Amino acid sequence: MSELNFEEDADKLFTPEVIEAGRKLFAGEITFLRGVPKLEFLPEPMQCEVAFAGRSNVGKSSLLNAIGGRKSLARTSSTPGRTRELNFFAVGDRLCLVDMPGYGYAKAEKALVATWQRLLRDYLRGRIELKRVFVLVDSRHGLKAPDLEMMDLLDEAAVSYQIVLTKADKMKPEALAEIVESVRLGISKRPAAHPRLHITSAEKGIGLPELRAEMTILSESQASD
Repeated sequence: MSELNFEEDADKLFTPEVIEAGRKLFAGEITFLRGVPKLEFLPEPMQCEVAFAGRSNVGKSSLLNAIGGRKSLARTSSTPGRTRELNFFAVGDRLCLVDMPGYGYAKAEKALVATWQRLLRDYLRGRIELKRVFVLVDSRHGLKAPDLEMMDLLDEAAVSYQIVLTKADKMKPEALAEIVESVRLGISKRPAAHPRLHITSAEKGIGLPELRAEMTILSESQASD
């Protein structure tokens, strides 16, 4: 367990067996299903769906590639806002991973931003298979206005979400601890927010086994229902 994981219950939840199950799940076949610009193109639902959301340039594509152990699972770019569709990936036969469009990019055309927002709202409100949205937050900056707006949307849609701090390797431990406490305070009274945070670094591999394990637990809980 990384010393940057600050979660008191993590050792009990993410046992070596669960960590290994997560490794095996994501070491297996991961298949790109389709990019979805409109809801009518949604793929057939799998028993468990999880989505990743975050501000543009938060490192979402890099994190998804690191989680899947692939260099090109999700497209990375130095240009913010390149993901303009809901991109669906099948992880094995029981878990679907969704890469959502980045939000909060001020230079995007207003009409395009409005289209993204409408797609996200419709998807979040109508996809009953969606069990968790992982909201990625840059650990160097903490929660910003666009993150709070996304959290408002998720609270309104009653979709469970969980904060994932990215680029933790760029922070000194003391500064990171302050950001963690600030984020915890920021989500403490939000109805749909999961209280456990994930602290990650795609570059250093920090927190990735626990994040894979979290998704494995979600997929297995759906399989047993």
